[in-house]
Amino acid sequence: MWLTNSSVGRKVVMSVTGLFLVLFVTFHALMNAVAIFSLKAYEAICEFLGANWYALVGTAVLAAGFAIHIIYAFWLTYQNRKARGSDSYDVSARPKTVSWASQNMLVLGLIVVCFMIVHLIQFWAKMQLPEIMGERPAGGEEALGAAFGPEWWYYTLPIYLLGFCALWFHISHGFWSAFQSIGVNGNNWLPRLKKIAMGWATLVFVLFAVEAIYFTLHFAFGTNF
Repeated sequence: MWLTNSSVGRKVVMSVTGLFLVLFVTFHALMNAVAIFSLKAYEAICEFLGANWYALVGTAVLAAGFAIHIIYAFWLTYQNRKARGSDSYDVSARPKTVSWASQNMLVLGLIVVCFMIVHLIQFWAKMQLPEIMGERPAGGEEALGAAFGPEWWYYTLPIYLLGFCALWFHISHGFWSAFQSIGVNGNNWLPRLKKIAMGWATLVFVLFAVEAIYFTLHFAFGTNF
């Protein structure tokens, strides 16, 4: 099959799943922003996205997208290193045209995955999973309070900010690179896509960082705005 047997096909799969995940991350950042303005509205969203059939289908699709993206990332990295052979061990300066993010996308991705695991433990495992198991799930405010409350904020906040930084680098390169892989290229479009990627990644980073800091101030220190 072309999508698995050729390097171009594998890059297309990586690109499509990556863009899908960028859309999800953006939606997640916007959804979390609701909690800043109204915890009741946030609770309503969390209840809507509970263990209903459409939420479970969405969760399954999202999990499949993450799994495919991660598998293909390792696959492409292995193929690229195998193709370079002994040249991959040559010590040479990084070309000026190659960004630091592009050289470290796998490492950045692994940091994001580790951050995602922490996030799943703190939220999904307390909210949707118990409902699937027929147990009482934690509410959105309850989960936020546990994660960013006085007992754990000094662990949670640095981990989240580090994860957001890795996510910024990953999106700022991966976004425009994905479009390039599916054929959107050229002297006119590529610079525009790079600017869009930078702006999009920065917006997502700022939203997530502001939310994490706000939740810490609110739940750990009782600050009301």
